Amino acid sequence: MVDFDCKSKLVSSPKLPQKLRLLVQTPPFRGGAADVETASDSACSAYEQYLRLPELRQLWTVREFPDWRSEPILRPALQALEITFRFVSTVFSDPRSYANRREWSRRLESLAASQIELIAALIEDDEDDGGWRAASVPVEDVLSREGPLARTSSSSLEVWRLPGESGDGATVVSHTSEESLLPRLSTWRKSEGVAQNIMYTVECQMKRCPYTLGLGEPNLTAKPSLNYDLICKPRELHTLKRPKSRYSKIENHENLTIYSVRQILESWIHAAVELLKRVGENIESKSFSVAASGCYLVQRIWKLLEDIEDLHLLMDPDDLLRLMKSQLSVKSEATAFCFRSRGLVEMTKMCRDLKHRVPHILGVEVDPSGGPGLQEAAMKLYREKREPEKVHLLQSMQAVESAMKVFFYANMQVVAAAMGSLESSGESLSQIFLEPSHFPSLDAAKTFLGEQLSSCGGRSTSSRN
Repeated sequence: MVDFDCKSKLVSSPKLPQKLRLLVQTPPFRGGAADVETASDSACSAYEQYLRLPELRQLWTVREFPDWRSEPILRPALQALEITFRFVSTVFSDPRSYANRREWSRRLESLAASQIELIAALIEDDEDDGGWRAASVPVEDVLSREGPLARTSSSSLEVWRLPGESGDGATVVSHTSEESLLPRLSTWRKSEGVAQNIMYTVECQMKRCPYTLGLGEPNLTAKPSLNYDLICKPRELHTLKRPKSRYSKIENHENLTIYSVRQILESWIHAAVELLKRVGENIESKSFSVAASGCYLVQRIWKLLEDIEDLHLLMDPDDLLRLMKSQLSVKSEATAFCFRSRGLVEMTKMCRDLKHRVPHILGVEVDPSGGPGLQEAAMKLYREKREPEKVHLLQSMQAVESAMKVFFYANMQVVAAAMGSLESSGESLSQIFLEPSHFPSLDAAKTFLGEQLSSCGGRSTSSRN
């Protein structure tokens, strides 16, 4: 017979093995993880000067639309996408006969598609959160029923007429950026295939958004177009297409490759930091559903950063080592190379600090003596399913931790494969992906809940026999 008393036995918390009982006693948030520190000031400064990050940061932090809540996030994200278009031009202009152009073409197309998908998700969340209003976002309407069609200084126009019942349908005006490189890449024989696929990706990914990007995509649904040139500022962005004079004279094509890869990476790191700030605000205001969506986007950004780092494996080993060791004279330090990025260290610390939000989410104060209050509250939340938005948020926070640890482990492997295992040695990375869970209370709650369900299942099985 089936044990119908299973549910009541779950609530009464049956006795657990001693090894699990000890886990309840573990004080939350004590010990364990070491602080993540940046490399030396001189190394960080040299890294920033090489990438021209102070100038790039000025473009990231421009605030022209105070009522548009997502401007601090979407601006650097769109700029990272535009740098990717410039990177496509760099790759297809590579004169080296031994460059792996086919794989570069595939990877850059995939990288652009991943970024467009993330940008579309950010815009969707902005709409769901009430952050999008036609008056606050710089968009250009496509419908014009009367009057002349004026050509703006920031976009080119394509005009057609929608069919109507009486034959006099609305006139549709599709705005396309004049400063972005993507429309130009679509007219260049070498890159037209990649550029057109990117445009179709924009068309598909923006279907659920209230507006499209205005990058030359078909815009078959006649949506308003974002004033891309006003937000992204491609003209100013492309003035930073090369390192400063003493680095730009280096005769090594991988110089431009490294430069573009790291600029894309840093732009997305800045967007993630701004997104994490908004996640914190949403948690404080108890907008848990919105915060969960933001955390899942942070998880996807970590995965995107991993894909960007993987591009180092397509670089020629001899050219890359000559650039890093001889021409740029990058000196090895005890701290991993990726920690020369102050933005990455800040992003990492913010993700680790999400653990301090758990008591607020569960509505329980931390017991200084290390009592099981948090674990019990989490178990109750998981069992009762009365507040799914809290469960979603806690799950998304653990997803962020998982993606972050995977990034740092993958980073160590990429460095070893690209430049040799000696460059990936040290404990600065391993201390991150080998450290204990950031959420011991949630880990313990799932362990206990699983043990209870297992015990109940065992009794039910024996009853059937």
